[in-house]
Amino acid sequence: MKKISIAQLFKLLIAFGIPLGLLMLPIDTIPIEGLTLIQHRLLAIFALAALLWVLEPVPVFATSILIIALELVMISDKGLHLFRTPPIGHEMGEMIKYTDIFGAFSSPIIILFMGGFALAIAASKYELDNNLARVLLKPFGTQPKFIMLGLMLITAVFSMFMSNTATTVMMLALLAPIVASVPKGDIGIKALVLCIPIAANTGGIATPIGTPPNAIALQYLTGEHSINFLDWMMIGLPFVILQLAFAWWLLQKLFPSTQQQMTLKLDGSFQTSWQAIVVYITFALTIIMWMTTTLHGMNTYVVSIIPLAVFTLTGIMGKEELKLINWDVLWLVAGGIAIGLGLDKTGLAAALAHAVDYDSLSPIAVMLTLSIICWLMANFMSNTATANLLMPIAAAVAASMDSLVSLGGLQGVLIVVAFSASLGMILPVSTPPNSLAYSTGLIESKDMAKTGTILGIVGLIVVYAGAMLLT
Repeated sequence: MKKISIAQLFKLLIAFGIPLGLLMLPIDTIPIEGLTLIQHRLLAIFALAALLWVLEPVPVFATSILIIALELVMISDKGLHLFRTPPIGHEMGEMIKYTDIFGAFSSPIIILFMGGFALAIAASKYELDNNLARVLLKPFGTQPKFIMLGLMLITAVFSMFMSNTATTVMMLALLAPIVASVPKGDIGIKALVLCIPIAANTGGIATPIGTPPNAIALQYLTGEHSINFLDWMMIGLPFVILQLAFAWWLLQKLFPSTQQQMTLKLDGSFQTSWQAIVVYITFALTIIMWMTTTLHGMNTYVVSIIPLAVFTLTGIMGKEELKLINWDVLWLVAGGIAIGLGLDKTGLAAALAHAVDYDSLSPIAVMLTLSIICWLMANFMSNTATANLLMPIAAAVAASMDSLVSLGGLQGVLIVVAFSASLGMILPVSTPPNSLAYSTGLIESKDMAKTGTILGIVGLIVVYAGAMLLT
């Protein structure tokens, strides 16, 4: 049995102590006017989620499950009787329907991720990913800087439509023969290793399904503020191209290679079985349908269920393959959806948004504050968890400020926040691709910190400039 460490115990005490203190405090002592009892409880749950996601004394997905459980027990209409009886002299507030909270598990966002995981699993099983990467890398020649450019472009393109973690695993495997051809002591290998997580983290920004923060932003972009797949790409793709070009230049400057040529082993062939052909066709059609939602009428979420249905029906994905789906990520996202639902339904998000006089701030100051906080948090915790925490507040702020129309309104603010979350990559623990690259033993934390800090700051500047130019 695994024993809990002193550090983990200390983190747990902090994480549970502060929310417990919030619950025990009288509502009137919290500097937000008009809080109901339900909002007070949700504020404590929100604080608990933030602390557990930041300190990580337990896995992030376990935090999400705990949050859903607490919401069901403490603020749902089928919760514990004790919590459904208000103390004398306190306004209870409206409880959330328990079916709405459970609905977080079947949210369209969850189906979107499952479709992406299905594509990644099937592509890996029939070596579509490796074969495509090998074929695509051949035109880039044998010079280190152009091999790095090829690795970055391929990684970025794959991460636009697949899990950036799966893409990083694939590309790091492709990197093995390249590393073998480089003599020990050549710091240029650091650039080749670092370029993969950088491209994986950045490439996902280009599409709504490329990275969790984008999908979380989509949850709040509905009705007149909705944005389709192609419109998102028209905003995200130019940013990704600029950011990758700068990263390519920066890595060459920070980690110059002493080698003029590298010998690559690029063997392999596409499988021709009927199952492999089904995977190729389904992969291509799904991407095309994601990009042409306005033509056929199905939205991104509906399209996402198609590959899952095709692969399970044909036996391409069986029981073992279904187990490969990143269920921990799905649980994490579900917890974030439940938090967002609670903040919205109870009115707490609006109360938090109005606790500060945002109208006294300039629109650019509001956007800068939200995005910088988001970027800082994303460097030390999951960018998905960061987006889960900040997106509801950003949405409430943007919806309450008419002056933000000059910066794209709700759409502009949420897109900036989503991009900022994906730019947090200064540590090995910042993102799964960073962790995978660090696990090779070929780079150090300081290499990642130096590169990630520069890329993050430059990326934020480009985001702000783009937001002002496009509005």
